[in-house]
Amino acid sequence: MNTTPHRHRNRRRTTGSVLAGALALLLAVSGCSSKAEGGDENGDAADGVRTGPGVSAETIKLGALTDLTGPYATLGKSIVQAQQMWADETNAKGGICDRKVEIVVKDHGYDVQKAVTAYADISPDVVALPQVIGSPVVAALLDDIERDGVLTFPQAWAASLLGKDAIQVLGTTYDVDMIAAVDFLTRTKGLEKGDTIGHVYFEGDYGANALEGSTWAAEKAGLKVVGQKIKATDTDLSAQVSALRKEGVKAVLISAGPAQTASLVGVAASRGLRVPVVSSAPGFAPQLMKTPAAPALAAMLNVVSAAPAVSSDLPGVKAMVAAYRKKYPDSPVDSGVLSGYNAAQLMGADLKKACEAGGLTREDVVKAHRSQKNADTGLGTAQDFSDVDRPASVETYVLKPDAKAVGGVVNAEEARTAPGVEEYLSSR
Repeated sequence: MNTTPHRHRNRRRTTGSVLAGALALLLAVSGCSSKAEGGDENGDAADGVRTGPGVSAETIKLGALTDLTGPYATLGKSIVQAQQMWADETNAKGGICDRKVEIVVKDHGYDVQKAVTAYADISPDVVALPQVIGSPVVAALLDDIERDGVLTFPQAWAASLLGKDAIQVLGTTYDVDMIAAVDFLTRTKGLEKGDTIGHVYFEGDYGANALEGSTWAAEKAGLKVVGQKIKATDTDLSAQVSALRKEGVKAVLISAGPAQTASLVGVAASRGLRVPVVSSAPGFAPQLMKTPAAPALAAMLNVVSAAPAVSSDLPGVKAMVAAYRKKYPDSPVDSGVLSGYNAAQLMGADLKKACEAGGLTREDVVKAHRSQKNADTGLGTAQDFSDVDRPASVETYVLKPDAKAVGGVVNAEEARTAPGVEEYLSSR
């Protein structure tokens, strides 16, 4: 693992005055560098644990590069609050490795340049990043994150993020989700050989990777895919609906944001194109069920997701929802809460495992993470992090919008692996 000099600049040392005085005296006598004591420089802390950036004798600092003011502000707020709840719960139980967990939050507003600046600002002082929102943001930071060896959980699921030791896509990738979506349509919606399906997708890694999956699965099923590429700023999909209607599509896949999903389904319903629509998880938000598109969404939309609905009966999910509602009574409970809390719990497990092995350096944390072959937080399916080239999971749920349910969706199908996924991954 590369250890570059910039990782050690501007360290803050946080050690109790009495302990610092005693250790300074001891180190002065022994002639050792005092840098090793605080843990902010690579070395051993007083308890014998190897430490590095982001870890002192008293704290473990984690970083979050999030969106609190841009297009994913609602999601960002949910993830930040869920991860802070996890940190508070963890600290109330004594922390990790006898250290308190602290999360340093930076808002980039979905602006790549702001995110690059924010990363430069916090990266010297954190050991890992349990949250980085946005495919373009993660893409811009890939080289820096890999160079610095900072274990990072992106809130992005493009297959292009696989194969990197320090970067972990949690759950499935977009292509696997769309293979599951095509399987769902052929199994339950009567699509058969010769039929045409539409795929509306964002430009960039998100949409391109999703289209790879749908195209592969459609070819296997004898279906034709008609693609419609859109920008994140496109919120009126009337033209796309007209084009798909002319093509005679029997179903539509969408890999975009909630605003685009609402427009697609609403316009399609009003124009008589009442066909099944399947969205990737980032394409739905519970707030949609309070818009005029709600009846059409409830009738036509299905969501493929690596995570269950927050209305799930899973005991871990129910306990998390109850705790979140108590801590943040004025905030909606959405998929971001589940995603954020799950990521934090997985990061916590990595930190505990690294501590047990004697070290909390970045390299120790990445090593501990990659040794997890059956990571199960009780919030969905178990995940295998041992193969950097494979998605951590290949199982997907199908969710159905429901305005009365917590989070606006219910589980329509429990987690399953779509036929062909393993063949696809092998061929890729």
